Amino acid sequence: MPAEESVRVRPAAKVRRPAAVRARSTGGGPRSPRGGGVRRLYERARRAWDRPLTAYYVILGAGLLITVLGLVMVYSASMIKALELGKPGTYFFRKQFLAAVIGAGLMAMAARMPVKLHRALSYPLLLGTVFLMVLVQVPGIGMSVNGNRNWLYLGGPFQLQPSEFGKLALVLWGADLLARKQDRRLLTQWKHMLVPLVPVAFMLLGLIMLGGDMGTAIILTAILFGLLWLAGAPTRLFAGVLAVAGLIGFLLIRTSPNRMSRLECMGASEPGPGGSCWQAVHGIYALASGGWFGSGLGASVEKWGQLPEPHTDFIFAITGEELGLAGTLSVLALFAALGYAGIRVAGRTEDPFVRYAAGGVTTWITAQAVINIGAVLGLLPIAGVPLPLFSYGGSALLPTMFAVGLLIAFARDEPAAKAALAVRRPGVRWKTMRRRVKKRPSGER
Repeated sequence: MPAEESVRVRPAAKVRRPAAVRARSTGGGPRSPRGGGVRRLYERARRAWDRPLTAYYVILGAGLLITVLGLVMVYSASMIKALELGKPGTYFFRKQFLAAVIGAGLMAMAARMPVKLHRALSYPLLLGTVFLMVLVQVPGIGMSVNGNRNWLYLGGPFQLQPSEFGKLALVLWGADLLARKQDRRLLTQWKHMLVPLVPVAFMLLGLIMLGGDMGTAIILTAILFGLLWLAGAPTRLFAGVLAVAGLIGFLLIRTSPNRMSRLECMGASEPGPGGSCWQAVHGIYALASGGWFGSGLGASVEKWGQLPEPHTDFIFAITGEELGLAGTLSVLALFAALGYAGIRVAGRTEDPFVRYAAGGVTTWITAQAVINIGAVLGLLPIAGVPLPLFSYGGSALLPTMFAVGLLIAFARDEPAAKAALAVRRPGVRWKTMRRRVKKRPSGER
């Protein structure tokens, strides 16, 4: 028999294809497990959040949306109050709009300033704020509003509250101080962590409490605790400072009948004797009458003289009455997004100053929003602090918008964000595209 015929030819081995390829070719395959759609949405959201420019866009978008929605609600909530004072219905709105325009310029300037310039600005800002806060206590220069002597008269309808700028000054100065001490590895010693940060903060608190503004003092205390926590203060040291601040706060509340009455109005459902809880109760009434989608923009009943300060401290109640639960949840979601983006900026940076400053600004805005909304809901005492970026008040709006610009600058300063922004510039993109095009030979068509 020939050799060729003795050789058997084996059939080719069948190659098994992956399951995904077989599923695409046959149109079948195993079904995705239950909940796969939710899991895919979660993965997409997580990947989108991990992009370099996400924090930048979230801070910019949330800050602007809160400010614009606040302008709308200030116009709606302040019309009746302005008419009661014999002013045009747009009186408070025009002042707030002017402050928002100036604040937008400050936010843009802060977003473009380098980190070194922010650090250089910290000491002049602190000294200027302390000077103005001392000037407030000079008779004939400072003025009282609602029992608090914390205002400077600037002429015409304009006033200035220097203590609002004290929040920004403490954030920038404290961040620069802690960053320099960390570079020198001094924060491992408790005396370097406390001095001079805590004494300067207590000096600002003392100047504020001379005017009787305990709400602003609470926010400043929250900023101080935020900076100490970011600096890695040990539990015993942190608890000690907290105990001292708590004791001072208890004494200030106990010795003031006005503050004690505010504390007693937590969770009140009736105005009480003499209407001591009138504001707290009518804030709850406004929220309760809003329903799911509210009575409509401009259709609030409580702003017709029933609810005091409808455009400042209790603007969130008018928002709930006119825009309903949907409107209040939207405001809460915007503040939550702004706070979470600020935490991301503070957690991803390698620069200690950026970490402390971003954490301080986030603590400031978040704590003030929680205190204001908690007071409107009856969960906390009425502290008299405005809702950041939302309530009426140019003195509060200007430093807060500058602080949001700080967060934008820090979000832009991340290396990955810098690279992404550089690629998106038209000139850089055009040059990149030109480099990718290969030159053809002269005779090729």
